[in-house]
Amino acid sequence: MQIPPFSLDEQISEIGDQIEEALIKVFRSGKYIGGEEVASFEEAFALAIQTSYSVSCNSGTDALILALRSLNIGEDDEVITSSFSFFATAEAITSVGARPVFVDIDPENYLMDLGLIEKAITPRTKAILPVHLFGHPIDMDKLMAIAQENNLKVIEDCAQATGSNWRGKPLGSYGNVGCFSFFPTKNLGAAGDAGAVTTNDFDLAKTIKELSIHGMPKRYLHTNIGYNSRLDSLQAAILNVKLTRLNKWIEQRKEIAINYINKLSMIEGIKLPSNTLINNSGHSWNQFVIRIMDNSFVQNIKITSEDISDNQNRDIFKSELQRRGVSTIIYYPIPIHLQPAYKDLGYKEGSLPITEKICNEVISLPIFPELKAIQQSYVIDKIKEIYEK
Repeated sequence: MQIPPFSLDEQISEIGDQIEEALIKVFRSGKYIGGEEVASFEEAFALAIQTSYSVSCNSGTDALILALRSLNIGEDDEVITSSFSFFATAEAITSVGARPVFVDIDPENYLMDLGLIEKAITPRTKAILPVHLFGHPIDMDKLMAIAQENNLKVIEDCAQATGSNWRGKPLGSYGNVGCFSFFPTKNLGAAGDAGAVTTNDFDLAKTIKELSIHGMPKRYLHTNIGYNSRLDSLQAAILNVKLTRLNKWIEQRKEIAINYINKLSMIEGIKLPSNTLINNSGHSWNQFVIRIMDNSFVQNIKITSEDISDNQNRDIFKSELQRRGVSTIIYYPIPIHLQPAYKDLGYKEGSLPITEKICNEVISLPIFPELKAIQQSYVIDKIKEIYEK
């Protein structure tokens, strides 16, 4: 049996006809930019996130840039964020001329350690950019309290957390803005790049909309240097079909996560997501991430402990699963602060020890709503097989 880390095959079989019908409708309308489908999606998505406004755009990266720009964050400003994220989180900060300031993460949930934020604040700090990594919500009550006490803006990176919530309130509705990606592998995925920014602030929504259309509040009047970052009607049509199924898909992801946690909990050497997350409805499980903590399993594959160091434990585990037909993904093998592109920021190896350690240990098991029980059992059995003495 071959198990992919992610697949759209079943989803396309289930709703492909409805998507095709929606796409044909757009094609026949002749309105490929803006129009009814985009307006409909923006309204429906704002309702889903429980915000007053949703502004669609070209990608999750653009969503971050537009959000930062709308808050007047730029040259010489600092934004506190996590180094354990996709590169776009920091890239967007740099793209507007600001400087990303990284704080280490909590080893239990892989999110920014809230206890370190205030130590990182300087007179140049303008915002906090929390990353709800893998669909796990950061404690937004504590984070918002820190931001308000220090007069800082909050930009939520919800790229992997569409449909997640904190204490029943959707992520993307807490901060000044929420930024979403609809990349095909996300909980809510388009058939290409797509994104959105959510906010309760009319002026911010207006500015974001204008920036996404060349800084143009009305045709051929440009009050800002903006971007061409519009969501096209075809992608909006796909998202409109899928949005109605988002809650169902997240419940299916939760069931898979609970099954993994229950069935793998007895294996020593693997760090699973915290058991408290089993009943945490706020997590949307965009990824199911485990940590390979030791090399006890290598006794079964004739590799001595002297041959193992750093992330080789994890890489050998990944290779052994692949050999058995189970494909996995590593999010993320190199933290942002150690990427060559950011060498001038001055971070060195050891600057963020927990982040660096976890980057050497994490691996994501297959998870998507249509992953069948027999496929889940196969993944679980093969992991147990690797660890059998």
